[in-house]
Amino acid sequence: MITFAEKYKNKVMDADKLKELIEVGETSTVQFKEKLPEKSDISEEMVAMSNSKGGLIIIGVNDKSGAITGLSRDELQRIGNTVSTLASDAIKPMIIISTEVVNVEEADGRKHVLIISVPEGTAKPYKTTKGAIWVKQGADKRCLVDNAEQLRLFQESGLVFVDEMKIPGTSIADIDKDKVVEYVEKITGDTMVEEINETLYRNLNILKDDSLTLGGLLFFAKNPQRYRPVFCIKAVSFVGNDIGGTAYKDSEDLTGTIPEMFNKAMAFMERNLRHVQRGQDFNSEGILEISKIALKELIQNSLTHRDYTKNSPIRLLIFDNRVEIISPGTLPNNQTVESIKLGSAVQRNNLISSFCSKIMDYRGLGSGIIRAYKAQKNIQLTNDKVRDSFIAVIPRTE
Repeated sequence: MITFAEKYKNKVMDADKLKELIEVGETSTVQFKEKLPEKSDISEEMVAMSNSKGGLIIIGVNDKSGAITGLSRDELQRIGNTVSTLASDAIKPMIIISTEVVNVEEADGRKHVLIISVPEGTAKPYKTTKGAIWVKQGADKRCLVDNAEQLRLFQESGLVFVDEMKIPGTSIADIDKDKVVEYVEKITGDTMVEEINETLYRNLNILKDDSLTLGGLLFFAKNPQRYRPVFCIKAVSFVGNDIGGTAYKDSEDLTGTIPEMFNKAMAFMERNLRHVQRGQDFNSEGILEISKIALKELIQNSLTHRDYTKNSPIRLLIFDNRVEIISPGTLPNNQTVESIKLGSAVQRNNLISSFCSKIMDYRGLGSGIIRAYKAQKNIQLTNDKVRDSFIAVIPRTE
């Protein structure tokens, strides 16, 4: 759902819209200032908004009471010039802001309010001149000191691809040569592969310097979870419908390479979901109650597009009334559930996507979600920003 602030940022504001914003109060996309705060404070606020979803800084409104105090004409000019200078000189890389003045008739006369519109940045992370990276957290802001969080901002801007980064402690000895042979045979059609050597590993981006890349680890390592133990799938089939329940029918940590985890996840689904009769022969096993096509697409999607900067597993949960597939990280680059339903494709993990497209039934064209919906129309997708997860829920109706 689009918030009021998101709807009106970067658009012409009038007195009625301004009053509506003030009634709602401060949020992650709207901040009130009675006067221009210290230059460092306003720079940090603009950095935080650029690194988050953008927003509006409204000057001339008391942030505690919401009272419109207004600014003089001299203040409007001075503050406008100051924030424009700060946006270009005190923030790296520079940001492009827009300003406008809204006149509001109050009981004690006309008040002038300055609206500063800060867009969401396309070159994250933005920093102050001191190198501090700020993001919004509700109506407040916080400074990022965690390396993984900073890396996520670099990833959003396309400056860093996590799956191409080196994994410390790994070496060529961790590569399963047979998996590389199988991969090369599949992409070349040559069943007489001979030259499997260090040069080939580097050309395939499996090896960088003397270490495996994350993509290389997750596709060609003998034991990927030795170095990234939480990059697995936690699969549980519960008794009942409560994730807090202590009774379960089946539970397994699915490990191995991405293709191996995918196969294990499908096997877990096969043995824990019902097989139903839908007009087929009496002696047949029955058809899985949830479309295999949908399950395949959703599980491949979670393994390929999850956020690998987050140190957490994929969760595959089966309840009596539903199946949940929970992937770490929300959709990348401002994608929405609505856009991916239409086939929008943004690659978060380029190397992993490339490997998947060559040795799994994965196309990388953004068509997987479309196929899943065609095969299973009651899928519910949620881009959960509170839990920083992408969640697929499939009701069990039979």
